[in-house]
Amino acid sequence: MGCLGNIIWCICGGFLSCISWLLIGVLWCITIVGIPIGLQCFKIAGLVLFPFGQEVEYGGGVGSFLLNLLWIIFSGVPLALESLLMGLLCCITIIGIPFGLQHFKIAKLALMPFGSRVG
Repeated sequence: MGCLGNIIWCICGGFLSCISWLLIGVLWCITIVGIPIGLQCFKIAGLVLFPFGQEVEYGGGVGSFLLNLLWIIFSGVPLALESLLMGLLCCITIIGIPFGLQHFKIAKLALMPFGSRVG
């Protein structure tokens, strides 16, 4: 299911979400201060392209909390809303529910990307 799910996922909005994460990562990397945030965006873009079979574990400390606050203010809300909208659109049909759930997983990750591990 993982390989087939990832192939269909690219058609059901996964490729568009990946492009969004890559674009945000490039914008963050333009500034020297934003390079660590941009690199995290590139890592998450890989998860967004192939989400089936991968889980996200949340954790972190004070540094992660501060970076997540900065992230939410500048980039997190638009990416989370994009994934939330795509998830709702996918959940209209019964066949699209697994893809909608993946979009919801990515929406949560879009709000708290720092301190999280993909495994």
